[in-house]
Amino acid sequence: MAPRSPSLKHIRPARAPASKRTGGTEADAQTSTHRIVDSINAAIVERRLMPGTKLAEQRIADIFKVSRTVVRQALNQLSRDRLIVLQPGRGAFVRQPSIEEARQVFEARVLVEAGLVRQLCAQIDEPQLDRLRDHLSAEAEAIARTDVPGRTRLLADFHVLLAQLLGNEVLAEVMNDLLSRSSLVSLMMQSSHSAEASHAEHVAIVDALTRRDARSAVRLMGGHLGNVERNLRLHPRTGDLADVLQPPSATS
Repeated sequence: MAPRSPSLKHIRPARAPASKRTGGTEADAQTSTHRIVDSINAAIVERRLMPGTKLAEQRIADIFKVSRTVVRQALNQLSRDRLIVLQPGRGAFVRQPSIEEARQVFEARVLVEAGLVRQLCAQIDEPQLDRLRDHLSAEAEAIARTDVPGRTRLLADFHVLLAQLLGNEVLAEVMNDLLSRSSLVSLMMQSSHSAEASHAEHVAIVDALTRRDARSAVRLMGGHLGNVERNLRLHPRTGDLADVLQPPSATS
């Protein structure tokens, strides 16, 4: 059984050693803030947290066993990342992308990822191709066992992995942002592009990278993203926070 691809979300600078950090209370608050941000982001990428869902501060505080101040810090960060909107007097809501925003998100992805695979074709090596093949195996296994959150995350992380293989963390962070926003678009408009189709298209892209065929890789990536965009249809849903937010273990 091929090893699962490591988690690719939220590339952050390494934290300073404990002796160099500020007081424990502040460090704990920052850790809790990151846990909430990571959990909400994961719920969006795995398509469990629906656009328009109200993110009630007290509800989240109860789920994560933290203060509302910590929750507010997390919501402010997510707002800056354009994943949620803060409405005065009403609270926080998962962002609901417009049709025009959806079009712009996929246009941006085509521009970024076409250049990404073109550059990869010029420099990718066999160990990196092996990482991609391992990732494809993990995708196939998640699809076969009907692991919906797992396969959704893996299908998204494929695109971040491509950026990471270039050794460009800034580009990987850009891809994280675009993928989170793409997930909101797909949730809001209920993509009918199947996981099996996405996986097959990923396999074709890796085959082109293996051949170092930049023209085919760019064409296949554009076709893949175009297929996902064309299969969007308007069908918003809502969900309950307790069902979709899964607080990571404090020791993980």
